[in-house]
Amino acid sequence: MHSRKELANAVRILSIDSVQKAQSGHPGMPMGMADISEVLWRDFFKHNPRNPHWDNRDRFVLSNGHGSMLLYSLLHLTGYDLPINQLKKFRQLNSKTPGHPEVGETPGIETTTGPLGQGLANSVGMAISEKILSSYFNRPSFNIVDHYTWVFVGDGCLMEGISHEVCSLAGTLKLGKLIVFYDNNGISIDGDVSNWFTDDTAMRFKAYNWHVLDSVDGHDYKSIQRAIKQAKLEKDKPSLIICNTIIGFGSPNKSGSSESHGAPLGENEVFLTRKNLNWNYLPFEIPNSIYKQWNCIEKGLILENAWKEKFDFYKSEYPDLAKEYSRRMQKELPKEWYKNTKEYIVDLQKNPQNIASRKASQNVLEKFNAFLPELIGGSADLSPSNLTMCSSSVSIKENSSGNYIHYGVREFGMTAIANGISHHGGFIPYTSTFLMFVEYARNAVRMAALMNTHHIFIYTHDSIGLGEDGPTHQPVEQLSSLRTTPNIDVWRPSDQVETAISWKYAIEKKEGPTALILSRQNLFQFPRDNTQLENISYGGYILYNSQEELVDIIFISSGSEVQITLIAAKKIESLGYSVRVISMPSTNVFDRQDDIYKESILPSYVTKRVAVEASIKDFWYKYVGIDGLIIGMETFGKSAPGEILFEKFGFTVDNIVNKSKIFLNH
Repeated sequence: MHSRKELANAVRILSIDSVQKAQSGHPGMPMGMADISEVLWRDFFKHNPRNPHWDNRDRFVLSNGHGSMLLYSLLHLTGYDLPINQLKKFRQLNSKTPGHPEVGETPGIETTTGPLGQGLANSVGMAISEKILSSYFNRPSFNIVDHYTWVFVGDGCLMEGISHEVCSLAGTLKLGKLIVFYDNNGISIDGDVSNWFTDDTAMRFKAYNWHVLDSVDGHDYKSIQRAIKQAKLEKDKPSLIICNTIIGFGSPNKSGSSESHGAPLGENEVFLTRKNLNWNYLPFEIPNSIYKQWNCIEKGLILENAWKEKFDFYKSEYPDLAKEYSRRMQKELPKEWYKNTKEYIVDLQKNPQNIASRKASQNVLEKFNAFLPELIGGSADLSPSNLTMCSSSVSIKENSSGNYIHYGVREFGMTAIANGISHHGGFIPYTSTFLMFVEYARNAVRMAALMNTHHIFIYTHDSIGLGEDGPTHQPVEQLSSLRTTPNIDVWRPSDQVETAISWKYAIEKKEGPTALILSRQNLFQFPRDNTQLENISYGGYILYNSQEELVDIIFISSGSEVQITLIAAKKIESLGYSVRVISMPSTNVFDRQDDIYKESILPSYVTKRVAVEASIKDFWYKYVGIDGLIIGMETFGKSAPGEILFEKFGFTVDNIVNKSKIFLNH
């Protein structure tokens, strides 16, 4: 039998060998946290390497994701489908061991980490999911949902502002099954953190209502074991285990310094580290006896099979609950979904309402919440403005099996937490704020896109049309920025029908996030035939077309500007021109249509094209051409009523008509 230190050294050596071979990476953290990971993964962590997607597994999140070789070493040693040749390809193209952990690329990775603090935020979402699902589905003697969320964080994670947002909320929500290990090694890239990070971390987390276990020796397995056992006894508070560690533990010349943080140790230091740790094996060579002690395959199968047996009994006792649980965890929509949503949209078209798209969105929620219990919403302290609550919304603070989260003024934390909720499974999260304040959440929005996260962003107050709050609250460049972010589908609907279809699309799109950009001001509902109604889902369609076969000029618009664009186009038509008006609620979705459809909407022979949208104008050149006409924003807005601002910045029928006439004569 190998000692626990030898088992931890296997993690250290695999990590430094992989970094050395890649000539890139971060060896210091894996070396420092190896002892903690050995205790956690061998003694407490509930998982099955042969089924990384087992519903009731514990979740493990490496928030300090630059230390990715720690996690890859653990996955390899415990029996996941991550062979040694993949560790040898660390940070290389198309390997399963990218520089930072990426969900979907490597078996056993729960979420993509690297931007510090966001893994911690994701883990709060996972713990929220566990708490709600267990409250909803568990019954006496049947704890079908019963697992922990374990997190590793470093100094950098706790310095990032997002850590304050999410840890404050985690304490408020009493997430007792969230246990965080703080790698308190006192070193970051710039050196000794005492020069810029002197917080009393223990007191800080106690103020958040966390259970804090301080001064744990991160290199003594007994001290680590005791701390974990104590943490598991606390049911009503998340736990922070502060582990005092030495970065680069085992390196004779670079341990305890920033030299081991973000660069290979070097061949000579790797040799000396092996000697110092009494590791007498070649690079990437692990004795079978060590593999045997690390391997968790048999234990994992026993754990999952025991759960499956329990679930079979649960299924016989509570068949409806079991069926609903399986449906939600398998990301299947209810059988009646397509029928119900189609009927609802047809009914909306037959019963026009001139309402703001944020109100139309609330009406959709009222309808969808009735037969889609996996919807879980929240707003960054703007629920009455974003209209993200409906009659069936229940705060999880009031009822632990609820479906609504009051995130407080925490846009970044909210978005990253909801990413974690989505990746846990069992929910489709939607989050909301004003479009302008996507800026606070930007990196978590990008991470949702990168991770293919099923997450719906609701951004209201979509333009200068919001009015008096002024340029600090009026988005200008945000629409273009979201549209050009890979893997996000952005919808800016023009009325209640397009709003409902954009919501339907967002729910059915299981891979990747969707942003719904909604108005504060009321919008006119347009008449449509069945073909037009069906074509909305293609992202862009013909809303109006002159009777003539050939088109002289095409107008393209989205959102609240579609109405004035249509009126202006008809005035141009009265001058003897053949016009076409395109409503383009989603440029991303339209761009993915085949060439035949796109040509049918925007025929290449029509060179006279006009785009009208109250956002930055440069985005629209891809549709109107370099010589096209764009009526858009070139500056920030002003503080005044919305209708006054639309007139000032040229979003009027008269301005569109006058500029179009000049454009047609050139």
